Amino acid sequence: MCGSKKSTDVIESHSHRASTPRTPKSPSPQQQPLPDLSSSSNIFLTDSRSNNKYWSKSSASSRSSLASLKDSLPENPHIYNFSDIRSATSNFLSDKFSFSPSSTSWRCIIRNKDVVIFQRKLCRPLELSELRERLAVICRSHHSSLVKLLGASISENYIYLVHEYVHGVSLGDCLRNRRNPNFTVLSSWLSRMKIATDIAHGLDYIHHFSGLNSNFIHNHIKSSSIIITENLSARVCHFGTSELCGEVVGEGSSGSFSARLKLLKRFGSQVTKLAGTRGYMAPEIQITGVATQKSDVYAFGIVTLELLSGEEALKHEFDDDTGIGYRKVSVVAMARRALEEDGGVRKWVDKRLKDSFPVEVAEKIIQIGLECVEEDPNERPDMGRVAVSVSRLFLESQKWAEKMGTPIDFSFSMAPR
Repeated sequence: MCGSKKSTDVIESHSHRASTPRTPKSPSPQQQPLPDLSSSSNIFLTDSRSNNKYWSKSSASSRSSLASLKDSLPENPHIYNFSDIRSATSNFLSDKFSFSPSSTSWRCIIRNKDVVIFQRKLCRPLELSELRERLAVICRSHHSSLVKLLGASISENYIYLVHEYVHGVSLGDCLRNRRNPNFTVLSSWLSRMKIATDIAHGLDYIHHFSGLNSNFIHNHIKSSSIIITENLSARVCHFGTSELCGEVVGEGSSGSFSARLKLLKRFGSQVTKLAGTRGYMAPEIQITGVATQKSDVYAFGIVTLELLSGEEALKHEFDDDTGIGYRKVSVVAMARRALEEDGGVRKWVDKRLKDSFPVEVAEKIIQIGLECVEEDPNERPDMGRVAVSVSRLFLESQKWAEKMGTPIDFSFSMAPR
């Protein structure tokens, strides 16, 4: 699966050596050092009259030839051949790592790395040049709270995203243990605040620091797309998915809302009706299908409220008032009620924390979560400000834990419970 450059050996024939005296001669063109292909504006030329070599600005045709040569060399490590994807997944017959309505994935080895390959449907056609440009930014992004994207491959209407494999379980599974609902590895307040801080800083990096003037949007923030590792650190999955699948048109949220909506509509209703998860989608996405960075802020607010309560973002429960049917209950409505009622916060925060948490800090973090889920996107805070606020509350929680004698080092086993 790994490609390697082949050297070209210049071999003189025996007859030529026999008839030609052994005199110093100029190196053959094959023996000349290759030009720096990182700059397509410089071409290594030969003066036929003096046999001298020199650097010169290229003509359009020469630049085109160099571009073709450059593309033929293994200088695009983030572009995988589709044959590599098929081979790694045993022609897509390997056991699936996970499956959802929007994607299928396989855990496998590719280019000697343990990876997870996600298959996703393209929302719109994506040129190879556009794929290279976006991958160049996304794949060189590094943050401890992000699962790294290694590369991608395109085939027909699908894109295959190759992510590093991270050993852990999803935040949703940590909060809602199907085998034992009364157990959670996130049994301390400080562990949950640490996870909230990790997610906030990872999302802030995506929005502001992942690339020069990039303004990326994640668009897939939810508890099932966040991996909790054995040392109880959070890693955000699927960074770059919305950009590479064609869900986002233009440069992130830099343009006006109406301008982005017009751009999306040019590509048809298939794009404007983005797939998402109920409970995490901001109101503007449900109405227009247009995602912005403020949509990510909304999803972060939902995840934060989930983290504090252990409840699902959206669920249906039996309607005691009518005695018939079920009613929809959101974590947002429950959080608002908890802040309004006297002693409501202690009743609402996850019972598995055993009432061991600083109430004042809990009230502040709930308030931040509710600010993030404001109906009007303009009323939601910037992710940078959110990350700073959550970090301060984490430090306050550490001081509280030290005062209470609560352990502040975390790790857990992934053995079944």
